[in-house]
Formats: sequence, C-alpha cells, structure tokens
Amino acid sequence: MLLSKINHFLKNFKPWKNPKFWSRLGIILLLFTTLISGGITIYISSLEISKLQTPLAQPSYLYDQKGNRISQLSSSRIEPVTGQQIPLVMKNAIIAVEDRRYYEHKGVDLRSISRALYRDVITGDFSEGGSTITQQLAKNLFLASDKTLARKLKEAAYALKIEAVLDKEEILEAYLNQIYFGEGRWGLQNAAQLYFAKNADELTLEESALLAGLLKAPTIYSPLNNKQKSLERRNLVLSLMKDQNYITLAEYEKAIVQPIVLKKGSLSDLSGQYAPYVDYVIEEAINRIGFTEEQILNGGLQIYTQMDPAVQEAAENVYEESHYFPKGKDDQIVQSGVVILDHKTGGIRGLVGYRGERVYRGLNHSTQLERQPGSALKPLSVYAPALEKGYTPNTMVSDHPLNINGYSPKDYDNQNRGYITMQEAVRNSWNIPAVWLLNEIGIESGVDFAKRCEIPLEKEDHTLSLALGGLSKGVTPLQMAQAYGVFANLGDMHKAHAISKITTKEGTVLFQVQPEVVQVTTPSVAYMMTLMLQEVVKNGTGENAYLDRPTAGKTGSVELPHTQEFSGINKGVKDVWFVGYTPELTAAVWMGYDNTDRNHYLTTSGGSEPAAVFHEILSRALMATPVVPFEIPEEYIEQNELSNKVYKWFQENFPPLESDKDQFGNGAKSKGKDKDKDKNR
Repeated sequence: MLLSKINHFLKNFKPWKNPKFWSRLGIILLLFTTLISGGITIYISSLEISKLQTPLAQPSYLYDQKGNRISQLSSSRIEPVTGQQIPLVMKNAIIAVEDRRYYEHKGVDLRSISRALYRDVITGDFSEGGSTITQQLAKNLFLASDKTLARKLKEAAYALKIEAVLDKEEILEAYLNQIYFGEGRWGLQNAAQLYFAKNADELTLEESALLAGLLKAPTIYSPLNNKQKSLERRNLVLSLMKDQNYITLAEYEKAIVQPIVLKKGSLSDLSGQYAPYVDYVIEEAINRIGFTEEQILNGGLQIYTQMDPAVQEAAENVYEESHYFPKGKDDQIVQSGVVILDHKTGGIRGLVGYRGERVYRGLNHSTQLERQPGSALKPLSVYAPALEKGYTPNTMVSDHPLNINGYSPKDYDNQNRGYITMQEAVRNSWNIPAVWLLNEIGIESGVDFAKRCEIPLEKEDHTLSLALGGLSKGVTPLQMAQAYGVFANLGDMHKAHAISKITTKEGTVLFQVQPEVVQVTTPSVAYMMTLMLQEVVKNGTGENAYLDRPTAGKTGSVELPHTQEFSGINKGVKDVWFVGYTPELTAAVWMGYDNTDRNHYLTTSGGSEPAAVFHEILSRALMATPVVPFEIPEEYIEQNELSNKVYKWFQENFPPLESDKDQFGNGAKSKGKDKDKDKNR
C-alpha cells in the first residue's frame, strides 16, 4: 500500500510543469553565474603583470665545493627588438606553428584548449598542448612549468589579463623577446645573431621558419645538433604557413629546397668558466630538481655545486689535447665523455661531456649518452655477485670452449686456457669465464647486483650476454662511475649529484640535497673486488691507467654489430671504456663516434686511450693529494683471520696422505677428472 502511494506521488510529481519552478531555477542559475563570473573577474584583475614592462633579468651565480664563485649565468644580455624590427615573415611563422587563431581569440583559445583539456583528463598527466602564444608568455614569465590543472587555469587567467592590458602586436613583441630559442639564447635578436650572425630585422623566410620551428624542442631541433631534424621541422613550418595563406605556393616551393646555412656566433660570453660542468648543472637543476631554464638564467639564483676546480681543470685540459684520443675522420671526430666522482659523498668533482667545439647544452656524452659498456660491466654483473655467493679471487673458473643453448662466446684471442682463477679471468678480461660463471651463479644474481648499483636493465637483458655488457639500451659514464663507487666506498653507493644547494640572492634556501646512501654489498665483497681490479691495472688490460698511488679499474670494448654493413671488418669496435678509482676519486671514461658506420669505427681498446685519459686526468687532479692505501674493512680482516685459523687447524689435524700430496704441490700425481674437480673449487 505504501509503495503504491510513493509510486503514485513520483508519477504525478512534475515540478517542471509549474511556472514557479522555472523562475526559481532561473534566479538560482543567474546568481550562481554572477558569483562565479564576479569571482573570476576579481581574481584576474588582481593578477600582477608589471613584469611585462620590466623584464630585466638577474644573473645567477655558481659556486664550487668550497663556496667560491666560479661562473655567472644570465640572459640579461637580451637585446630587445621592437615590433617594427620583427619581420612580418617571422611573426607569421610563429603564429602558423604556435597559435594559428592568434588574432581571433582573447588570450585563451577555447576550441583548442577544450580539446587539450579533454585529453588531459583522459590521460591524467595534463601534458597536452593547446596553449596560445599569450598563455606561453604568461607561463614563461609568471608560472612554474609543473603539469597540473591548477597551473593551466592560472595560465589562462594570466593570459586574459595580458590581453586586457596589451594589444596583439605588443604581446607578440614581448613573446619574441622572452622565448627560448635553444643554445642558451633567449630572445629573437640573440637567436638571429647566434644562428645566422645577423640582426632580427634581416631574417629571411627560411631563417624565420627555422627559428619558429625550434620553440617546440630547442635541443632536438637545433641545427647545431641535428641539421636533418631541423630541416624537416623548418619545412613543416613553411607548409603550415602555406596552408594558412601566409606565403604563396611559389614562395613555399622556393623556400623548402634551400639548405640550412649557419653562421654561428660565440657562446663563450654566456656560460663563462667551466662550461662543461656548468652545462650539466643546468641539466640537473631542470631534470632532477624541477627548475626551468628561464629561472636558472634570470632568477638571481645562488647555485652551490660539488665541483673541484683542480679536478675540472685537469679534465678540461686533457680533453683539449687531441693526442690522448683516437684520431677521427675529417667529417667526424671521436667523441668522449668523462665523469669524476667523490665516491664518499656522490659529489661530481668534474666532468667533460664532449670534444671539439662546444654546443651550449648539446648532447652530454658523460651524462646523456647511453652505450653498451662491454667488459666494464663484468665486475657488476658477474664477479661481485659471485663474491657474494662465497667465491674468492682464487676460485677456479672455466675457460674451456663453451656453448650454452647456442650461445658460444669467445675470448678476444680465440684461445682457451682450461681452468684459471677468477682473478686471472678478471685481470685479462677473458669472456668465456665470465659467461660460464654467470651461468653458474644464475643470471638473476647478476641482474640483481647490477640493479642494486642502479644500472638500468631491460627485460631482454636477462640473458647470459649480460656477462659481457651486451645491454639492449646501454649506460652513461655517470651511471658507471656511480656504480664503481660502490667498490671504492666499501659497498655503499652515494647518489651522484652536482648541486648541493640553491638559494635566492637573499639566502633563502630553495633546494638542499638530501644524502642518498644505499648499502649495495658488504665491505668485504667490495674490498675483494678492489683487490681484483687493482690487478687489472697492475698487470692486466688496464696497465695504461696505472698511477703512482693505489688504483683499481676495468676496461671495456664493444664489438661492431654483426650486420651486413660491417661484414669483412675484423678488428673494429664501436665503444671503448675505462672505469676506475683511487681511494679518493672514481672516474668513468667513454670514447666512440656519435654515428658509427662502416667509415667511422674504432680500432683501439678500453685499455688504450680511455685508460690513458683516466691516468692523465687523475694524476693531474691528485698531484697535491697525499698517497693513501685503500681502506681494509674490519670484516675482511676478521674473515681472513678465521680462514687462516681454520686452515691451520685442518692442516694440523688432517695432514694430507702421500697419494694426495700433489694436490697441495708436494709431488704426487692425480687423475685428470679429480684434478678438474679441484680446480672447480
């Protein structure tokens, strides 16, 4: 009965048929809309955009590990240009590629931003485009570059305020004077001078299109880094200009066949001293801490770093001396990168990321380049994990011919030595023992240790080729130096970093590094690995790295790919490495071509030039440093004392029989199989 009454009420309850309902709803909606509109209007009116009229930059300063000022960063050398000095083709190119409805909207293009917001909500990362030129100007001047909905809404509000104060030509002028064009250059005039050695008002159609194309990704599309990508991007901009009727078909067809002609200007005045290190500081501040490049160059920041001038100068000076490096080709030099760490803190004491002409924030071969490490990975993927499982440097490993499910590695001399000690296998960098041992301890043991050292591995790297450093993606010299620091620092890994602290000009701390220490392995295992790697430098493949102080390290060479392109080349390699350390510093050196092909490959090894560069840099950097030994951990001493006591007790209580004496070097003979078993221990 009750249910039927409720159903009857619901069926007959139709408030929308009552005129009062609509009038009340209309009043409520009107009040709500008025409140929201009023609130938005008040908020937008309160926004401060006076910076548009006074865009003067404050230089940022860098300091070394002792607090000495070492370099100045600034974009205050911007030479502003007026709207009349900006060529029409430049304005049109920017509008065509960045904001085709620029003259139609009022700062926010609802059509495109709605489409972008829809995709943002779907993906959840708020990384879609849709920003107008006015919004980009607002973001660059007033907002951080975080990818949040709140930031996008603020960006829109600022854009509306800017459009209410400035006209379209003034906004475009401010945008082109503030935007980043790559290679450390902000503003159209600086970009024109850098890339074409001319003033902004002299830019041609092709040059304007090239500069407009840079804005999406200045590093990727830089004509100084990659002319082909820059050309493709430029021609895309020209196509958009044609489609939007800014140029005719004839102008388009004439422009796209023009080659990129650069007249590069100087960059030395921007970065000042220690440019290779400063470039990485900017990279770390942006990618790991979250600052924008505009904040770094214009924000008056005080950036305190881990740089040691003695180490950095030693590295830079060696990299300026070509005789330490393999001879390249006329069209391509052999590139290289080096990182030097204080393994006790993780502080990057010095680095050089390139050879030859500097490209501001170009490819950093010490921190960005990823290449296969070859045999330099063996201590991380095979020998250290074997030590963790109870193997010792004197354990016998197999150097017999090997074939495991079709995988048949060879030693570089194509010889076999039967059973040898693990120490001998490391010292001479034989391949077969490394693969055999990884198979014995289990691939996942090698994977686990490498991952603990923060060596990035893909799923397809979980194979026996891991023993020889055959990674699908590769590693950077920075990652290798950080990993080897585990051995140098008795099992503890400190996260590598260049920046210690960033403050405002007034001293307010904006960022303070937090120590990140991970115990990767035991002190005893780390020290045994150091003993083995010292032998590599004293009597093995790394002799060229030998210093007049305790030194340990490992060489690495990566064969050319087994493809048709390299068929018939018998003694060619793609990459060569040396990674090593002293009690004070750990360093990784890589060498190779940016683009390896049949005409550009190496015929050297990690024990040649990379080891020599390691030797030269560290000998100069540590010239005034007292010589000290590697620290011997207490647990290693205790373990050896216990082992000696056990061995002595065993000898006293169970002396060998006459028939067994040969196994202990006393003259008797043993059968072949038993002898092999003994060596397998």
